[in-house]
Amino acid sequence: MGAQQLRDGLRMGTTPHGATNERQAAEYVRGMFGGIARQYDLLNHLLSFNLDKRWRRRTVNRVLRIVPAREARILDLCCGTGDVMIELERSRGAAVLGADFCHPMLTTAAEKIGRARLRSTLFEADGLTLPLAGDSLDAITIAFGFRNFANYQKGLEEMLRVLKPGGVAAILEFSQPKNAVFARLYDWFSAVLLPRIGGLISGSRAAYTYLPESIRKFPNAELLAERMREAGFRTVEYELMTFGAVALHIGRK
Repeated sequence: MGAQQLRDGLRMGTTPHGATNERQAAEYVRGMFGGIARQYDLLNHLLSFNLDKRWRRRTVNRVLRIVPAREARILDLCCGTGDVMIELERSRGAAVLGADFCHPMLTTAAEKIGRARLRSTLFEADGLTLPLAGDSLDAITIAFGFRNFANYQKGLEEMLRVLKPGGVAAILEFSQPKNAVFARLYDWFSAVLLPRIGGLISGSRAAYTYLPESIRKFPNAELLAERMREAGFRTVEYELMTFGAVALHIGRK
C-alpha cells in the first residue's frame, strides 16, 4: 500500500468486508465485538503471549506521569472489557470513566469492576459523538480501539473537543513492524494462525479475520502522528514497542 493510500485510509475509517458507509462499518464492529466479548480477554492474552498486559501498563504509566493528580478527570475510550480502566484506577487510587459502544463489552467490564470492588463509572457511547461537554477531560486513553472507528478524523476531532486545554490523549494501537524478518513472521501469524486460533476459541473466525485485516490496513505510526497534528493536537510523540508492532501516541491539546 502506497503512502497516499495510507493517508487516504486514515482520513476515512475502518473498512469491514461488505460495509459501504460509516453506519454499516460501525454496526459491523459493534456486532463483531459483541459476539466475542466473553472470550476477548483470554484471546488477547493468549494471542499476544501476554504482551498486551505490558503494553497497557506502559500506557497507564505514561499517562499518569503526565496527569498525576487524583482529581484529574480521565476517560478510557473504547474501554472494552475494562483492563486499562481498572489499571488506571488501581494505579492512581481514584475512579475513572470508561466508555464503549458495544453493550456486551460493557457488561463484561462491569462484572470485572464489581469483582475488583472498584468505583470507576461506565457508560455506553460512540467515540465519534461523546455525550460530554467540551473542555471537560484531563486525559483520554484508548487501547486498540482507534483503528475500529468508522471515521478516524472525526474520532481525533472529538477527542480534542472534550479535552481541556493542556489535556492529553494516549492512543495505543497496532502498527507496522520495521524489522523485515519480524514483519514477515508477524504477517504470517496474523494471516494464518490468528484466525484459526481465535475462531476456534471464540466461535467467530470472521472476527479474527477482520482484526488482523484491520491492522494491515491501518497506517503506520508516523502517519497517525501526522493526522493527530492536523486535527489540532500539539507536541505529538510516539514510541514503538515489540519491534514496532505496537505504537503508543501521546498528543496534547
